[in-house]
Amino acid sequence: MTAAAGDDAELAMKLQNPVAALISVPFQSNFEWGGGRSSDGFKYTLNFQPVVPIPLSPDWNLISRTIVPVIHQDDVVPDDVQDGMGDILQSLFFSPAKPGPHGWIVGAGPVFLLPSATTQFLGGEKWAIGPTAVLLRQDGGWTYGILANHLVSVAGTDHTPNVNSTFLQPFLSYTTKTHTSFIINTESSYDWAASKWTIPINPSVSQVLKVAGHPISLQLGPKIYVEGPTAAPDWGLRFTFTLLFPR
Repeated sequence: MTAAAGDDAELAMKLQNPVAALISVPFQSNFEWGGGRSSDGFKYTLNFQPVVPIPLSPDWNLISRTIVPVIHQDDVVPDDVQDGMGDILQSLFFSPAKPGPHGWIVGAGPVFLLPSATTQFLGGEKWAIGPTAVLLRQDGGWTYGILANHLVSVAGTDHTPNVNSTFLQPFLSYTTKTHTSFIINTESSYDWAASKWTIPINPSVSQVLKVAGHPISLQLGPKIYVEGPTAAPDWGLRFTFTLLFPR
């Protein structure tokens, strides 16, 4: 294996690790159909998701993971079409620089929900805070683990529901010698106030490659909703373009 191929293989594996020491800037496009009360709504969400590792010491890193959604939706809520920014989610993971016993990688810290939506139909108008954690292992091309958080609202308007939700993302992937990753995960959330699950299953394929000498990743796959409230989408499509900045 050449040095360049080895670097690409390492990048492909690091991409599957939510707390890897790798600066990445994903632009995640989500197309969703069948949402809204009439089940004929369309929603497009572009998630700008920079991941920035910050070395705290030779043994510890702080991983900043931010999700900034930009949304277009049509017939999802009664007011027809909305365009704008949604609520920002900011997660901070304190993580050891090296894997622990038996190769397990851990990270934990706080998560914050910021009411940055430009219209009430694109966000909850609530400040929320809670814990987040990730546990995973990588071995022989395989990556498996779970990421979770829990958010509870602490401030905001009185005319919107309080936030009390749990997010669970179990994930499994296999990365080949050609730097292709086959991935499946769920991004399940449970609304404790409404006693409702929303569960999309997301199989996808990603590929690390270089354009003009710079590493990028392309990822594509469907979103299959197996559970959700009345207004949840039926299905969707996800395409992610990621800029990679290895040290």
